[in-house]
Amino acid sequence: MIEYRYILIVKRGAIVELNIRPSADLRNKYNEISKQCKETREAVIITVNGRGDTAVLGLQDYRQMKAELELLRTLAEAEDDVQNGRIGSMQESLDNLRESLLNRKNENV
Repeated sequence: MIEYRYILIVKRGAIVELNIRPSADLRNKYNEISKQCKETREAVIITVNGRGDTAVLGLQDYRQMKAELELLRTLAEAEDDVQNGRIGSMQESLDNLRESLLNRKNENV
């Protein structure tokens, strides 16, 4: 019987459990790993020769993580713009956004 390692770490005052499994499980027990990722909404760490190699994450959580990262990048850029005086009126910003969206729509047609 294969034992799976679970590591408990404290992150921002909360206990986070890491599920670590060997690479053979990805091949032999894919459905189990997929189900676990979807149900727990946590990544499963896959090891090769006992060392962390890959993180498996449910598609919904992956998309959410990418969207949150993009939002954080956009907010950081906006904060930098404000700190460096690169600001404009609300009307000008909305006009630029509208123009950008129309250009994007026309490129996709």
